[in-house]
Amino acid sequence: MVLASLFNSFFQPFIVMLAQPLAIIGGVFLLWLTGNSLNIYSMIGLVLLIGLVAKNSILLVDLTNQYIIKGESVNNALLKACPVRLRPVLMTSLTLILALLPAAFGVGPGSEENGPLSVGIIGGMISSTLLTLIVIPAAYSLSLSFFKKKH
Repeated sequence: MVLASLFNSFFQPFIVMLAQPLAIIGGVFLLWLTGNSLNIYSMIGLVLLIGLVAKNSILLVDLTNQYIIKGESVNNALLKACPVRLRPVLMTSLTLILALLPAAFGVGPGSEENGPLSVGIIGGMISSTLLTLIVIPAAYSLSLSFFKKKH
């Protein structure tokens, strides 16, 4: 509801939420790959991941909407918005990944609990960062093209 009021659309929040399954898949895959279990700690990490991935998608969709309001076509707005938002998305993702690497490698006290949490977040951030920069603009463009054809 908050996203619908932010974007003045009922469909754009679904585009934002499209990135979240990509993050969960990446987090669970890296947990499986490293031999960690899906426990309460890793699930807490996946919940944290959902918020971060939604923020990245909101940044991209909001800037694209601003360019469209200024009179740009959908494709031109996406071509301008994606490079502008690439840096903040990469900075957020890399900061989180690099900060969690020591915990993921099991360094320090409490690594048994923090390890799966860190591995889940790292896997989800890697997959969602890569796929958010591809899937969200494509879904945005396709959805606006679909709705324009309907009317």
